[in-house]
Amino acid sequence: MSETRRGPRERMVFSAAQLIRRDGVAATGMREVAAHAGAPRGSLQHYFPGGKEQLVNEAVGWAGRYAGKRIARFLAGLEDPTPSGLFAAMVAQWTDEYAADGCTTGCPVAAAVVDCAAAGGSTREAAAAAFTTWRTPLAEALTGMGVPAARAESLATLMISTLEGAILMARAEQDLQPLTTAVRELGPLLDAAVAPAP
Repeated sequence: MSETRRGPRERMVFSAAQLIRRDGVAATGMREVAAHAGAPRGSLQHYFPGGKEQLVNEAVGWAGRYAGKRIARFLAGLEDPTPSGLFAAMVAQWTDEYAADGCTTGCPVAAAVVDCAAAGGSTREAAAAAFTTWRTPLAEALTGMGVPAARAESLATLMISTLEGAILMARAEQDLQPLTTAVRELGPLLDAAVAPAP
């Protein structure tokens, strides 16, 4: 999304997601979000009367919707859609970013889980909902490629959890290898799940 098309509220949610993916929830302050969004600090209280927790939850929700919408874009870019090709496209988003900018950021949903899951409450629920928002269109895409519906959701869970783990390892190791290994090793398993044509 272009910055010029976002209103102040949307800019703050987007900025919160970007800062959380880089620094985590605990290190992302409301002042930093306002500065990143180019918004007056007072507007945070106006748009987010629930404070930082509300802002974090909305940023996590935004991230889940973004990831879910990307599935259709990835599919549209595949000449011959296969489960392995879709997974490779999902991973390429990260390998491209890391090759250009270094392995400095991660998924804001995962960051929120790491920082907030032990506390329970609304942020954990927002993260769970965000993963569902991402997993649902992914499972539907797999079904559309011939994966039996009974397996599509579990494979979507496997794809997301493998990607999230590979992102964490790539950041820790400052190396793309965990991501490229995930594509190479998981791809054949995903394609083998496609039901043979009758």
